Order: sequence, then C-alpha cells, then structure tokens
Amino acid sequence: MTVFNLGSINIDLFYQVPHFPAAGETLTTLGHARMLGGKGANQSIALARAGMDVLHLGASSAEDSWLRKELEAAGVNIAHIQDSDRASGHAIVSVDPEGENQILLAPGANRDIDMDNACAALDLAQDGDWALLQNETNGADRFVAEARAKGLKLAYSAAPFDADVVLGLLPHTDLLVVNEGEAAALGAAIGKPVETAGLPHLVITLGGAGATYHGIDGDIKQPAFAVEVVDTTGAGDCYLGYLLAGMAAGRPTERCMAEAAAAAAIHVTRPGTGAAIPTRAEVDAFLEKTG
Repeated sequence: MTVFNLGSINIDLFYQVPHFPAAGETLTTLGHARMLGGKGANQSIALARAGMDVLHLGASSAEDSWLRKELEAAGVNIAHIQDSDRASGHAIVSVDPEGENQILLAPGANRDIDMDNACAALDLAQDGDWALLQNETNGADRFVAEARAKGLKLAYSAAPFDADVVLGLLPHTDLLVVNEGEAAALGAAIGKPVETAGLPHLVITLGGAGATYHGIDGDIKQPAFAVEVVDTTGAGDCYLGYLLAGMAAGRPTERCMAEAAAAAAIHVTRPGTGAAIPTRAEVDAFLEKTG
C-alpha cells in the first residue's frame, strides 16, 4: 500500500528568539539551524517512519541535493522529485521559549511542478492506495482529478488555508485534516459547522487540547499527551502522517488517533520539523508507557 504525496519541499531556517519581535524591533537570536521542511516533506517522512510506503511528488532546486538525500534517508521514495530552475522553497521560522512559532514562507520550486510528470507516477497506483496533498504546491486540481480517476482515496491537509481552493476539493476528499482556525473558516465558507458537512473522515486538531474526529466512525475525542514542549513547528504534519498511515493500514480510528497524538507529543519535545518526527518503535513505546 502506497501514499502518493504531492507535497512541498522546503529549506527551513530556524531562529530561536527570546520573544516575537514587534514592528520595527531588531532581535538577536538565541540560536539558529537549517533543516529539511515543508508540509509535504514532513508528512512524507512521518508516513515513512510510521511504516507506510510513500512516493513523494514535488520539486526542488538541483543545487539542493541534500533535501532529497534526507528524504531518501528517512525512507521516502524520491524517484519522482523534479529538478527546478527556481530556488527551492524555504521558510523562516521563529520559535519562542514556549515553543510557539511564526513562519514566513517562500514557495519557490514548490509552485513549479511539471504536472505531466507528477501525474504519470499515478500509473504505479494499486487498489487501496491513497493520494495526499496540501495547499503549498501548484497542480492540486489536476492531481486530484487523476488520482480519483484511478480509484485512489484522497487525504487533504488544507493548509495554508484558502477557502476557494478547499471548497473545490472538498467533494473529492475522503480524509480532511484541519486545525481549529481552519475548521472555523471552512464552516463560515459553507455556512454551517464543518462537523456537519458529511465528510467521510474529518479530523480537527486542537493543539494542546488534542483532536476530534467526525465521520463514518462517529465522533471521537483524543486528548493530547502532557509533555514538555520545545518546538511545535511541524507537529500537525507529524500528526497527519501517523493518522493516515494507521487509516490506510485499516486500524481502528481510535487507535489511529492515539498513535497520531503520541507521535505529535514526541515531536514537540524536539527542535525542528522532519528530523523531530519519531519512529514507529518510539511511538509504540510511548503508548505502552503511557497506557
């Protein structure tokens, strides 16, 4: 079983700050680091570390070969990542002492994906496979149309949130994952609470309050695990990867939610994004320890 992920690949530039700057304020950072990131790349790594086969469809500058090497080292199939003449996407991430973040995003090569080549990879799809996308790349409409035509289920991480884009993809979505703010914005766009929209599987992440599920398996509340937070950047991507891996494998929804919550809990105790995502063994050990 494979997940075909049309997803972003970014260079994440992290800056530890004593507080977020006000307008016109100059801050000296407490530390900095360069890491692989991007919602798409993070989700591919989470899927791979959860034990799922994942084929990443995306683009980055040929000069940044280290991005692909890190994805490959994490177990992601990189055969269909394209070289772009544009600079690789990048994000500037400020993280305060409480682990909260502010992010500036430059799409770069993520908006330069050749969709003929990307969609050709879907010829490899088999029964039971999933397609996954976010809102950080070009080509979403075509990718979804071709994936659905081949019988793939669709998981959609609707961020960064764009109401028009989300409304266009919603009828084709099997699993929608949004945070609390995105759920409220989507509810306003459709004129009713998103929980009542009739989606097969809807998960609303609530940060430190956990997450809720609404869909064909009823309504489920999964509390967050209490941990010492270092950095929340990418925690939602880690959550989605483990959630989708469990659902694609046919695990009970309650178990999928618990595994995703455990993975995110481990993730936020570490700095960074992709590098902070735990392995399946770490998640299993965490759940066994916490009961």
